[in-house]
Amino acid sequence: MIYIDDRQNKIKVKEDLEKLIEKLVDYSLKEEGLSIDYEVSILFVDNESIRGINREERGIDRETDVLSFPMLHYPQGEVFKDAYLNYEFKPEDLYEDKLILGDIVLSLEKAEEQGLEFNHSFEREVCYLIIHSILHLLGYDHMEEEEKALMRKREEEILDKFNIVRE
Repeated sequence: MIYIDDRQNKIKVKEDLEKLIEKLVDYSLKEEGLSIDYEVSILFVDNESIRGINREERGIDRETDVLSFPMLHYPQGEVFKDAYLNYEFKPEDLYEDKLILGDIVLSLEKAEEQGLEFNHSFEREVCYLIIHSILHLLGYDHMEEEEKALMRKREEEILDKFNIVRE
């Protein structure tokens, strides 16, 4: 289950974009080996709101494009596929028979700015940021060059499947 909560009023979110996000998330999770019911929350905010969350949660007083708050914890260098692929989830791991993966907070205002900056559509930027965050929820990171290369490769593979390319 994917919950989308739009808490900003600067950019109108089209129903088509929400449906595309749901398909992208579902596809990404299945591609990464998730075979049980899940829950992901996506919160759309503006720059001011994400700045406040960034300050409160990370101690960084500036706006950002997207924040990911994973609920699962992974051994260093491992992602969901490595850590949980053969793991038998117990009832206490689940909430109402769903695996809670975490939350994504995305500034639509920042996504629009970055789409213009990188010369591609708003929709492409939102989809990229969602996939980027989903991969974070699954344990991917980009702090080390090797990890970053793997994460970027997965992002592009998923976006390519939906023909969401840089324009």
